[in-house]
Amino acid sequence: MSPDFKVLFTHGYFIEEDEKEQKIMKPYPPLGILYLSAWLEQNNIHNDVHDTTFSNFTKTENFIKSNDYDVIAIYTNLMTKLNVLKFVKFIKEHKPNCTVVLGGPDVTYNVFNYLNAGADVIVIGEGEQTMLEIVQACQQGVTKEFAHINGLAYKQDDGSIIKTDPRMRIKEINDIPYPNRKKIDMAAYLKVWKDNHGKSAMTMSTQRGCPYTCKWCSTAVYGQSYRRRSPQIVAEEMAAIKKEFNPDTIWFVDDVFTVSHKWLEAFAKEVNDRDARIPFECITRADRMNEDVIQWLKEAGCFRIWIGAESGSQKIIDLMDRRVEVGQVRKMIQETRKNGIETGTFIMLGYPGETQEDIIETVNHLKESNPDHFTITIAYPIKGTGLYAEVEDLQNKNLDWEKSTDRDRDFKREYSRNYYENAVSYVTNEVKWYQSKINQTSNGTSRYKYFIKSKVNRGIMELRRIFNT
Repeated sequence: MSPDFKVLFTHGYFIEEDEKEQKIMKPYPPLGILYLSAWLEQNNIHNDVHDTTFSNFTKTENFIKSNDYDVIAIYTNLMTKLNVLKFVKFIKEHKPNCTVVLGGPDVTYNVFNYLNAGADVIVIGEGEQTMLEIVQACQQGVTKEFAHINGLAYKQDDGSIIKTDPRMRIKEINDIPYPNRKKIDMAAYLKVWKDNHGKSAMTMSTQRGCPYTCKWCSTAVYGQSYRRRSPQIVAEEMAAIKKEFNPDTIWFVDDVFTVSHKWLEAFAKEVNDRDARIPFECITRADRMNEDVIQWLKEAGCFRIWIGAESGSQKIIDLMDRRVEVGQVRKMIQETRKNGIETGTFIMLGYPGETQEDIIETVNHLKESNPDHFTITIAYPIKGTGLYAEVEDLQNKNLDWEKSTDRDRDFKREYSRNYYENAVSYVTNEVKWYQSKINQTSNGTSRYKYFIKSKVNRGIMELRRIFNT
């Protein structure tokens, strides 16, 4: 490849624009584009990565203006969509000869819109091989016709959209190199974590895809599949990270870390055999947990595991197609805590069909299971998911696509959106009040605040329910 041919990967997430993250301060590097960068380098294609996390839009504009790239590839998700659209417009105005490629979870079901917004090529699904072939084509002077490349979409000069055959997923993901972490300022991430939490953290991925069918979850990139790197390869990467960066903790980004018990047992052994042990946290499902799994997690260094529940109501769990028993979730949270591993769980309110009785069941579920941590979100429909299909006819149709994201979508629920906003505060404070009593985790003043906030929001919920406000 000619040394004059230049490729750039970037995203569009700015921590200075994210008020919630500024309070939490737990930023993670953009693993997706670091994998793409490593894949291209493995195929002898030099590339740059411009990590925007600690930057801002003006600095990124100046960076693009002062550098001539032949291809700029931008990762796109719900959080970055609006900035990505600004990037595309800016690049087309100031670097008209540059080929703009978009990929990531938000593009798959919005191909037409992104191409009309100025993108030249959309990568649909897993990006490594498709991105490599796009760059190779551009390097050979092809900038308009990509019909010979699977797994993408592009617009022809006459305005018609061409969508090529789907890309076959990489079966042997052990062949994918480690993320190209040397391309970004890892020290900045580690410092932010250390300064704000006393411990540094990094991310790793061991698998691609998820075999489960939860209706609210997007599988736009890796599909409903399960492919996993070998325990040996994962342990080797951990050892390399430990040697080069020595983080205090690791966050495994996989959807269901304990899906394979055989893999987990081998992983625990490999980590200890290679002196690669780093305390880590991960996500799983209660039906993929048992006493053996808990012990293997402990042996491997797990200090916290997030066990998905989404609701304390079995009715809602079934509507989500979660395929798990709420009692099983409670049991595994309790058993995991008894064995010295912290637990976390996720709750989603406002799912179609959820009533006040279901919310009360969720409160009781959290009190009984007593996780160390829990997070609560209000359900929103992501395009391409089962939830989106179910509520499509009930959605707000007046959103301007270029000025909104799927998070702005709302649909007709049992009660008003405001009701569920108050419900989030009610559940949070009611459970924290209860936990502060039984766990002795807060002083009297904090307990009193939890109690008051719980009762106030519970009262407002009742008024909103009665008057539909």
